[in-house]
Amino acid sequence: MIRFSHISKRYPGGNDALKSISFHLERGSMNFLTGHSGAGKSSLLKLITHSILATRGEIIVNDQNVSRLKKRAIPRYRRNLGCVFQDHKLLYDRSVFDNVALPLIIAGNAHREVGKRVRAALDKVSLLDKEKAMPITLSGGQQQRVGIARAVVNSPAILLADEPTGNLDLKMSDDIMNLFYDFNQHDVTVLVATHDLRYLKDKSTHVLELDQGKIIKGGTSHED
Repeated sequence: MIRFSHISKRYPGGNDALKSISFHLERGSMNFLTGHSGAGKSSLLKLITHSILATRGEIIVNDQNVSRLKKRAIPRYRRNLGCVFQDHKLLYDRSVFDNVALPLIIAGNAHREVGKRVRAALDKVSLLDKEKAMPITLSGGQQQRVGIARAVVNSPAILLADEPTGNLDLKMSDDIMNLFYDFNQHDVTVLVATHDLRYLKDKSTHVLELDQGKIIKGGTSHED
């Protein structure tokens, strides 16, 4: 499903965010990405979403060579990805419904289909009764669930999350993480970047650990 082969990422100025790393995430697997601040976690996720390009190496996602995607193919590629962020990235002048509907509207879905799928996504995160609410009126955990509903409204094959529980208390963190486990049970490949060691102890999950741009657990790093 997701395969990195000898991937390096060097930013302008010579900063090596990732250093010749390789790993493979199986289809339908539950995965965690960990490491200290600056270890390369965000760069790794951005490479999967094609927000940045690798300096060297090959990335295969869902049988597609990400580095060779043509510009016109990128939007279609991203429809198979759901992304959840620590800061939600919600539009605070739009309702909960409108926030979740945004990916469907951009993709050109019919109005009737948008309503059906948005309400199904909100139901999955237990926020169906909040569709008319403005995000500012919701708790932090509820706002994060809106972000998750928006990420899964397209029924993506892959769900990526960058520190989704970083600003939440333990109870809310567990509620959010349980949603990811639930989506994984429905054959969604999940990759969550987190510092929370509690979730890394689950033996049924795969853990990728980065240190200074190299994988020290769950994959391999190669010396150039």
